[in-house]
Amino acid sequence: QVHLVESGGGSVQPGGSLRLSCVASGHLFDVNVMGWYRQVPGKGREFVASMWTGGSTDYADFARGRFAMSRDNAKKAAFLEMTALKPEDTAVYWCHTKFSNGIEWLEYWGKGTQVTVSL
Repeated sequence: QVHLVESGGGSVQPGGSLRLSCVASGHLFDVNVMGWYRQVPGKGREFVASMWTGGSTDYADFARGRFAMSRDNAKKAAFLEMTALKPEDTAVYWCHTKFSNGIEWLEYWGKGTQVTVSL
């Protein structure tokens, strides 16, 4: 079993920055992807960014250039540095991980952290 715990959410003014953190406990296989998703009020959950253990990253179009993801594999942690935040970035942000155990793909979610961007 893997548990993911997010932190770093909060309220910020437009143009501000926040850094989200996610720490995993339990056994993550060596090759895994950690990522961030969000749910804007009234919409479905959407992909934000992801990073594989080898460093390969992917970003949603709205995140590219403003958000930067990083990892500390030794600490089983992932981070999302968000800059130039806009009101439309207001959402619950979830940490996610997925990996194969050689038989099947397993995925886990954190409980989410609220990010609010407003004046």
